[in-house]
Amino acid sequence: MTNGFRLDGDLLINRIGFGAMRLPTNVFRGPARDPETGRAVLRRAVELGVDHIDTAAFYTSGDGTVRANTLIREALHPYPAGLVLATKVGPARTPDGGLAAITDPAGLRRLVEENLETLGVERLDLVYLRIGGIAPPPHGESVAARFEALAALREEGLIRHLGLSNVAAGHLAEARAIAPVAAVQNHFHAAKRDDAGLLAACAEAGIAYVPFFPLGGGRGNLTADRTAAVAVAERHGATVPQIALAWLLASSPVTLAIPGTGSLAHLEENIAAGAITLSPEDLSDLA
Repeated sequence: MTNGFRLDGDLLINRIGFGAMRLPTNVFRGPARDPETGRAVLRRAVELGVDHIDTAAFYTSGDGTVRANTLIREALHPYPAGLVLATKVGPARTPDGGLAAITDPAGLRRLVEENLETLGVERLDLVYLRIGGIAPPPHGESVAARFEALAALREEGLIRHLGLSNVAAGHLAEARAIAPVAAVQNHFHAAKRDDAGLLAACAEAGIAYVPFFPLGGGRGNLTADRTAAVAVAERHGATVPQIALAWLLASSPVTLAIPGTGSLAHLEENIAAGAITLSPEDLSDLA
C-alpha cells in the first residue's frame, strides 16, 4: 500500500481504496451480479488493506435487487476499526431504474438517512454532494443551498466530513465559504487530464482529490499514450491498468484511487498497483 492521506487532517486512509459501483452491476448496465461474489470481493479488499470504500445508495442493479450499501453491510458489519465509508447524495433511483436529481434540503436529508440505514451506521464518514450526471460539471449552477443543507446535517452529527462530486472550481470556492470540504470526486485519469487545474487547487488546500473512473470506466484508453504505457508496464512487470493507477497516485500527493471491480482477480491487481513507484523516466514517458 502507498503512504496514507488524512481527510481534512482527521481520518487517515490508504491512498488506494475501493469503489463499490460495480458490485451490483456493470456501471448501471446489464444484469445484476452475484451478491455472494460482491461480498467476497469486499471482504478480500479489507484483507488486502483497503480502509476506504466509496459507495452510494443509488449504486444498485437496474432491477434494484442488488445494492452496494447492502452488500457492504452484510459483508463487513460490524465494521473494522479505521474503515472509512464514503457515500454521495444528489442522484436517486427512480421506479423505472433511472436516476433523478434531488436538490431540496428535505430530499437530501432523506438520502443521507437512507445511507445511514442501509450501511447500518449512526454517522457517515464522508458525504459528497454530487451534481449533474457523468457529463462535465454544470458550470454556473450554484451548489450553495444544497451544500448548506448537508452542512446542517454535519452540525447535527450525521456526517463527519463533506465532499463535492462532478464540480468545477467555482463550486469548490462556493462550498468552502459555507463549510470545510474534505474531498473532491471528479472524472480524471491518465488519458483525461482536463481537470488538472482543480486538482492543483485541491493540492494547495490539502483537499483529497478522488477521481471516479480512475481506469476510464470502460469509456476509452487508460493512458494518453498506449505505446508508452506498455513500455513502462513492461519495465515494472505490471499491467497497463496498474501503471495507470500508479500514474494517478504519482500525479499529486492528494490523489486517492478508488478502482472498482466485481472480480477478485482484478481486485488483487488493482491493490498491487499501490506498490509500484514510477521513476522520473516513467513519468516523462507518460507525460
